[in-house]
Amino acid sequence: YVSKNKLRELQHFKLLVFKIRMQLCCESVNGSCIRSSWSNSVRVSMYIFMVCVILATVVGNLTVIISISHFKQLHTPTNFLILSMATVDFLLGFFIMPCSMVRSVEHCWYFGELFCKIHTSTDIMLSTASIFHLSFISIDRYYAVCDPLRYKSKINTFVIVVMVFVSWMVPAAFAFGMIFLDLNLRGAEKIYNHVHCAGGCFLIFSEISGIVASVVSFYIPGLVMLYIYRKIYSVAKKQARSIDAISKKKMQFEMKHHISFCRERKAAKTLGIIMGVFLICWTPFFFFTATNPFMNYVIPPVLLDALVWFGYLNSTLNPIVYAFFYMWFRRALKIIVFGKVFICICFHLCSCSAN
Repeated sequence: YVSKNKLRELQHFKLLVFKIRMQLCCESVNGSCIRSSWSNSVRVSMYIFMVCVILATVVGNLTVIISISHFKQLHTPTNFLILSMATVDFLLGFFIMPCSMVRSVEHCWYFGELFCKIHTSTDIMLSTASIFHLSFISIDRYYAVCDPLRYKSKINTFVIVVMVFVSWMVPAAFAFGMIFLDLNLRGAEKIYNHVHCAGGCFLIFSEISGIVASVVSFYIPGLVMLYIYRKIYSVAKKQARSIDAISKKKMQFEMKHHISFCRERKAAKTLGIIMGVFLICWTPFFFFTATNPFMNYVIPPVLLDALVWFGYLNSTLNPIVYAFFYMWFRRALKIIVFGKVFICICFHLCSCSAN
């Protein structure tokens, strides 16, 4: 038999132990968010993994940027789109991922409410810009493979500039407009007030905004890409059969066209793999973004955060795909690694100063 006083003392002791173990994001603020309860070993492991992802993303995409910018023979319409997309992925790794890493491990946001909105808006903008770039790259490949005779007239410098402009500005207007006008919270005010706490940075969508964000940022461009690459695949397959049917004598006269076609088909295949990697990385996140409000927000925040990092991996993997499938990237990488690029730049600067 235990007296009521003993029970109260025991409950009070348990409460004190819980408060000691529980750490707040803002110790001196009422209604503070609770820090993560990961053990030190788990915390260190998470930081190491995320730092590796960040470094791989930054270094890999920076290599792509230097390669295409430095070598004039790489100044093609497709490569300018790839350069712009690599810039998007680089910015995501350099500016967005480090803050997301701290939030993911600590479950706290130490950078203020204003920067929370800026960070969230930029995150959505860059993620959406990636798939916009891939959509335009698929259009570029469609004309290169399916209509090569009119490719240069259809995909010229002006068209590429328009594609790059749309890929940056439309996602920027969509993301910053939605977050700073709180359009994502309309219809989700109750759940936001319930989970909101000091020292936190949460991205919450209502039923309508979740669908709109997923459709605009992912599903419509993704379906467009799938349709275009399906057309490219069917045309490439037909042309491959026709090339196989050509006699050897005729092949000698059409060898140049054959080599050009094979090069374009390989490029289309590579970009198809890049698109596939993107869809695999981002589909889980956008699926749960659209469905979570309809399921009364039952998806654990930790799972959603993990899916965000799974999506970030897309920006890490793109340069790896280039390294495996593009000969020009491997050659440029060797030159950059051995420092020949910087030697050439220094030599050029010295020549200019001497003149």
